[in-house]
Amino acid sequence: MTWRAAVGTETFAFTELRDLLAKASPGRSGDELAGIAAESQRQRVAAQFCLADIELRTFLAQPVVPVDDEVTDLIHHRHDPAAFAPVAALTVGEFRDHLLAASPEQLAALAPGLTPEMVAAVSKIMRNQDLVAVAARCQVTTAFRDTLGLPGRLSSRIQPNHPTDDPRGIAVAIVDGLTFGCGDACIGINPATDSVARMTELLHHLDDLIRRFAIPTQSCVLTHVTNTLTGLAAGAPVDLVFQSIAGTEAANRSFGIDLALLREAQSAALAQHRGTVGDNVMYFETGQGSCLSADAHHSVDQQTLEARAYAVAREFNPLLVNTVVGFIGPEYLADGKQIRRAGLEDHFCGKVLGLPMGVDVCHTNHADADSDDSDDLMTLLGVAGCTFFMGVPGGDDVMLEYQSTSYHDVATVQRLLGRRPAPEFDDWLRRHGLVDGDGVLVSVPADHPLLAVTSR
Repeated sequence: MTWRAAVGTETFAFTELRDLLAKASPGRSGDELAGIAAESQRQRVAAQFCLADIELRTFLAQPVVPVDDEVTDLIHHRHDPAAFAPVAALTVGEFRDHLLAASPEQLAALAPGLTPEMVAAVSKIMRNQDLVAVAARCQVTTAFRDTLGLPGRLSSRIQPNHPTDDPRGIAVAIVDGLTFGCGDACIGINPATDSVARMTELLHHLDDLIRRFAIPTQSCVLTHVTNTLTGLAAGAPVDLVFQSIAGTEAANRSFGIDLALLREAQSAALAQHRGTVGDNVMYFETGQGSCLSADAHHSVDQQTLEARAYAVAREFNPLLVNTVVGFIGPEYLADGKQIRRAGLEDHFCGKVLGLPMGVDVCHTNHADADSDDSDDLMTLLGVAGCTFFMGVPGGDDVMLEYQSTSYHDVATVQRLLGRRPAPEFDDWLRRHGLVDGDGVLVSVPADHPLLAVTSR
């Protein structure tokens, strides 16, 4: 099939659905690197016109990644025709209008009937404001030791990374975050040394702290899933299973994973019964450009492939999904504008597909972006109902060497938008004198028991 549209004096033709999706995508350096981006703004607009007129069921009939890919197979086998029925006859343009008018209940009911390609397609013809407006009405709730994603709530992950995994340095960063009211999404460490022994040591360190103060949160060491499985078999105190995932089978295999391995890990974690208010045990991270960097993109644009990663995540009922939006580097998202757009797209697509989306609002030091860009995106995502942000000491991760959002950034957005942490965690903050009766942060006295942790 060929789609055509005229813009000005030029007529553009598109013969493949994946090419149309790529040409319709807002400009970004990764698609240019792959040689699939629109060659002009006129061509991009023409592709968007064509895309708006395509019926949603076209994406069921014409997979953009071959059917022998296990992610493609998962997408089509998990598609719910009954949930899809209310929008089955709509075009992509009509679907945009439907989403903008839909209630939270309608959006939740629709999610199982949507494929990632449908959601990616509609995002390409939406303004930033549209992405914010729809995502803000998508309510996705998950739970482990506290309940995330409730209305009026904004959570955070403490990221206390240390270049040598020093326990005292990590403890100082954790306590610093807790005194800012951060940490209800999880306390998650990216280890400097990726070994089972180090993972186990860090897990015990985190578990001891959580138990000592009865903190209603969950811990995670962000290591490869095979390390976590080994730790689980040896009795390590694993709360959440972490894994980076992507939108094609080949990209996931480059990470050393497949769907069967993720299912094994989920089953092993569930068998521990460590949750107190829920059993969502998986934590996934994604990022636009991962399939391209693995040479596993099938000439599909990076944003559509990112949405396909959310189909993988959705299969495992995760507690948290986090797009690390600017981490992969300027080769894929060149500057603040591209990062901002990608962050809003990712969050929108994940939420519409029914996922508890967080965003690591971040950039590498060699990207054309700065803290003002991060402030802009973080504020927009806060309005859009983002589930959680990163809490990094000073906003500068000294181990991973990238710029993210700080504890005080999280506190600022919470105060600005009138959001509070998860209710169980919020109650804990009050009981321990870290916030007052109105939920406002207070000065922590020098003799507060938490501070004794840092003196070890």
